[in-house]
Amino acid sequence: MHAQPTRRKVLALSGLLLVAALPAFAQKPAHKNQVVMQVSDNDPAKWNLALNNANNLQKDLGMDEVEIEIVAYGPGISMLKSDSAAAARIAGALGNGIKVVACENTMAGQKLQKSDMLPNIGYVPAGVVELMKKQQQGWAYIRP
Repeated sequence: MHAQPTRRKVLALSGLLLVAALPAFAQKPAHKNQVVMQVSDNDPAKWNLALNNANNLQKDLGMDEVEIEIVAYGPGISMLKSDSAAAARIAGALGNGIKVVACENTMAGQKLQKSDMLPNIGYVPAGVVELMKKQQQGWAYIRP
């Protein structure tokens, strides 16, 4: 007869544990979605694709649910110049919370100054190192 009360107690305790754990399953992830994109082509179409991808991420996940960084280096850095064909779209992306960074190694190699570049972009010492670090930190990587 002792088996019945013990079995009931175990079942009741299991039910309480399950109910206590439910709020943890219903919560949002502890961190935002994080995406780093590489643009290393001097091609307005590639930049438009990257910016479209970024806009779609914000639209589908919610602007507050995704952190996006676009890293430009090599020939792709030309589109970050203030007079580039993609300047207006990049400025719009910056206004929507998308971080865009330029590789200072590439800038030095191309003899570009910060005054040549779009306002409000960021800078990193090395674009490839930035991509590597972001991936090591768990960021999703996209190369349009």
